[in-house]
Amino acid sequence: MKRIDLKKIVEWLGFILKCPICGYKYNLEKTKVLESDQDEVLNEARILIHSDCQKCKSSVMFNVEIRGPEVFSVGMVTDLTGNDSSKFMGKGPITSNEIINIHKALKNFKGDFVSALAVKK
Repeated sequence: MKRIDLKKIVEWLGFILKCPICGYKYNLEKTKVLESDQDEVLNEARILIHSDCQKCKSSVMFNVEIRGPEVFSVGMVTDLTGNDSSKFMGKGPITSNEIINIHKALKNFKGDFVSALAVKK
């Protein structure tokens, strides 16, 4: 089987996808493929795409699955920017111990959240 041209798929999606918040048509320059996987034997592909709306500034992630001639897409509004999405792609899930530690820290916290959550350099 021949490989699926992901660039053409993203271009095709750019023609049909509109922002679920304001209805504005997505700009391909603001659309980024975060992850993709292909199985040439089964003629299948999976693509995770992030796009920012130029008009209302909302962000959406799309999971697109191609199975032979069928294309399935699920979109989800997110507060993650394109950079955030790339940053968190390789991270694993939060562990139960991390949640317990956060709970303990918040239980005794009496300060300023903005200062406490600021990134230390």
